[in-house]
Amino acid sequence: MSRILSSVLLAATLPLFGAHTPAAAQTPPSDATAAKATASPDSAELKAFKAAIRAKYALKERAFAAHDAETIVTKFYTADVISVGEGEGIFIGRDQIRPLYQDVVKDNVVRIDSVYTYVSGSAGWDWADFHVTPAKGEPFTFAILFLWTRINGVWMCKGDFFVNGSLRTGKLATPAPAGS
Repeated sequence: MSRILSSVLLAATLPLFGAHTPAAAQTPPSDATAAKATASPDSAELKAFKAAIRAKYALKERAFAAHDAETIVTKFYTADVISVGEGEGIFIGRDQIRPLYQDVVKDNVVRIDSVYTYVSGSAGWDWADFHVTPAKGEPFTFAILFLWTRINGVWMCKGDFFVNGSLRTGKLATPAPAGS
């Protein structure tokens, strides 16, 4: 019974995902060699994606250093972004994240360290360590998942989810004190 219910649920949810996935991305690799090439850290697709998101991370780092929230909100994130963060809240859309970034860029500089990356077609994700150095207080790190989509050839962050801790160390951390 459980197997039948699982199959029915899977069949019911597949159209939800398929409607947003290009046909080419729905086609599995044709053989083991093609599958290995797609998953390979040396694949051309993954290398290009990593280079593109590294450029976006550099843009975000420079915008923090320049106290420029608007660049982050409009050049890094999509209009329908969803951002969820431990100790921060849930923000949906640029209008909701704008005040957050207007506040946090005032006194912080950041460095983004990509840790685990995946891409297929026009969608990808990147697990990263988001290092924050506040003007006052101790530096801290978020373990963050960035969700990416390619729109007209440009990679944009569609969402992120973060907790206090580091993917590199594999440890969660105590949240930074309020006002950091």
